[in-house]
Amino acid sequence: MREYKWVSIGCGAIANELAKSGVKLYGVANRSYDKALAFANKYDIEKVYKNIDDVYKDRDVDIIYISTPNNTHISFIRDAISAGKHVLCEKSITLNSKELEEAVELAKKNNVVLAEAMTIYHMPLYKELKRRIDNNEFGKLNLIQMNFGSFKEYDMNNRFFNKNLAGGAMLDIGVYALSFVRYFMSSKPDQILSQVKLAPSGVDEMASILLKNREEEMACVILSIHSKQPKRATISFDKAYIEVYEYPRANEAIITYTDDGHKEVIKEGLTSMALEYEVRDMEMAVNGDDNMHLDYTIDVMDMMTSIREDWGMKYPNEE
Repeated sequence: MREYKWVSIGCGAIANELAKSGVKLYGVANRSYDKALAFANKYDIEKVYKNIDDVYKDRDVDIIYISTPNNTHISFIRDAISAGKHVLCEKSITLNSKELEEAVELAKKNNVVLAEAMTIYHMPLYKELKRRIDNNEFGKLNLIQMNFGSFKEYDMNNRFFNKNLAGGAMLDIGVYALSFVRYFMSSKPDQILSQVKLAPSGVDEMASILLKNREEEMACVILSIHSKQPKRATISFDKAYIEVYEYPRANEAIITYTDDGHKEVIKEGLTSMALEYEVRDMEMAVNGDDNMHLDYTIDVMDMMTSIREDWGMKYPNEE
């Protein structure tokens, strides 16, 4: 497989993680040229673009990594795909299903790969668990329980609570929980109930979500951005239940067997390599071996969009 040239649009926290992870970036662009220049100097990046549009014009660029605020994703995706560039975009990939549908159609038209940077789909631990589940080692899947809660400063102007920046629990952390649910469920949930507590800014501060699919598999998701919870997932089967902590980038799971209560610990991969696994799978997809799970991304976005519609919660970009 040939070496692909990556450019990051954005140089915030996630872009820094990507650069630190060992992924070799060819270039970087940002709304602030000075910040892009400092980022390039820090990580020995060859090319710094004065204007983001210059990235799209550069014929040497193969893949663009978008790590800007959620509300800006669709505009960068449109421009990148229209220029014939493959796109790996940070979660949440778009604000809603309508935007994602447009992006998917555009990617098909331009024959490029579009994917969401969702770590859960690429961690070796989950690939191994999925293999064993598909081999029916644990029996029928019955229930998934998800928790994810952070304690962010109660400042309505920061990105977590700012409606203009598409803040709120759903798009920031709920996407992880629902991606986990979709990855392990046999099909997309078709029955969803939820309740929400809105922050003063109008974004979702806390939410509880119940889901069920046609196979009668159920899930319960509890989210909060101003009340700390463990990042904990439990998957319950007839023959065992599986517990995973720090599940967005987990490398360990504990299996407890129903018949005698004995435990098995599984370790696969490294948490520190989470972004490298994403990049590796993305390059394989560009090379023709697609394992990016865009179908799951579409299902999760459909769920998030439907839930927010039930809440009557819209972002300014959606008005």
